[in-house]
Amino acid sequence: MINFVVCDDNKNFSKIMKSIIEKVMINYDQEYKIFHFDEYDNKFENFVNTEVGFKVYFLDIKTKCGSGLDAARIIREKYDDWVSIIIIVTSHEEYRYEALSNRLYLMDFINKLDNCEQKIIEDVNKSMNNFNKRYKSLTYEYNHIFHKIEFRNIISIEKEQDSKRCIIKTTYGKSYIPGTLNEVYKKLDERFIKVHRSLIINKDKVVKYDRKNNEIEFSDGTRSTNVARDKKKELLEYDICNN
Repeated sequence: MINFVVCDDNKNFSKIMKSIIEKVMINYDQEYKIFHFDEYDNKFENFVNTEVGFKVYFLDIKTKCGSGLDAARIIREKYDDWVSIIIIVTSHEEYRYEALSNRLYLMDFINKLDNCEQKIIEDVNKSMNNFNKRYKSLTYEYNHIFHKIEFRNIISIEKEQDSKRCIIKTTYGKSYIPGTLNEVYKKLDERFIKVHRSLIINKDKVVKYDRKNNEIEFSDGTRSTNVARDKKKELLEYDICNN
């Protein structure tokens, strides 16, 4: 999942941004969402601190509540997010040097008054290229939409009963992938364990394995007892048992 985050207190400009992003994304068949904020408030910061997948921020320098540069510092320094892409979009050209010299690893500084639409188009395309090259991911097509889920965001994958698809539980929700659990398992790496004929887990997302009750607790607080007898030893060998 790729998430475009627009923060600008000019609603008309935000609508233009949304339209430009949608126009570019038509070419990708990639699952995406667009989020809009009109100020850098607690709601914005809570979103920054929420794991929803890959993020691309388009930040205005000045809003009625807060600065885009301060927001970038929060993203990078407070929440230690050096993965998301940050692009400044503003009519305040005088802040260019300050923005680009602050070691906030900004992708771009776009002046709203200087060929803005074309530069946004270019940056959305650059962001997609960056997204496609970043992390190991599970990629597949479902319902004519191309999906790309980073391994690090997958908690577990479960076979859906009486169905020819599987349920992927991620840090930001659920997705579906066609095929058998064994077919999906072949696409994953060593961090995943098939602990039951109906369940694959990401061992990095396991916080506790209760041997006595044969129960796995995941990082999102959910639990599962779908562990086959011959997989208990394998769980312990991965050193994720805290009992």
